[in-house]
Amino acid sequence: MSRIGNKAIVLPSAASIELVENTITVKGPKGQLSFEIPACISIHVDGANITFTRESNEKTHRSLHGTTRAIINNMVVGVTEGYEKILEIEGTGYRAQLQGKKLVVNAGYSHPVEMEIPEGLTVTVPNPTEIHVAGCDKELVGQFAAEVRIIRKPEPYKGKGIHYRGEYIRRKEGKTAK
Repeated sequence: MSRIGNKAIVLPSAASIELVENTITVKGPKGQLSFEIPACISIHVDGANITFTRESNEKTHRSLHGTTRAIINNMVVGVTEGYEKILEIEGTGYRAQLQGKKLVVNAGYSHPVEMEIPEGLTVTVPNPTEIHVAGCDKELVGQFAAEVRIIRKPEPYKGKGIHYRGEYIRRKEGKTAK
């Protein structure tokens, strides 16, 4: 029994849904997203409610039931509200800036690291030690934020590096003299 898969999605008035064969397209004020539905899952749209059912109780069908519902719910939230990740940079001389469609990060290496901003994302740098990644696709926002963070992970002794806002960084005590 899938608790998540059995929940209905309530479609906001700002969003619209289009179902063509096994592809679902969700449109809203922030953009448009589409997803190919697995063959074992069927979708029923009743006005503003979207429900999901599966063919059988096979293990793969059960696992896809809740996953499909969660992905489509994330699409609905993304096109109406959007997603945002905020990254903070700590360290002397560590900074970020935008150059056209590239994010340039100086993180203690001998060269600045340049990253292409993917289509569909909005990246802003309100100050040199803060990066805002926003978009309607939750997966794309999270993936790009993770790629930026991996440039220089926060180290446990001084906390230098790139981390998410609110992320707990486990600190270690340094060596002590006898």
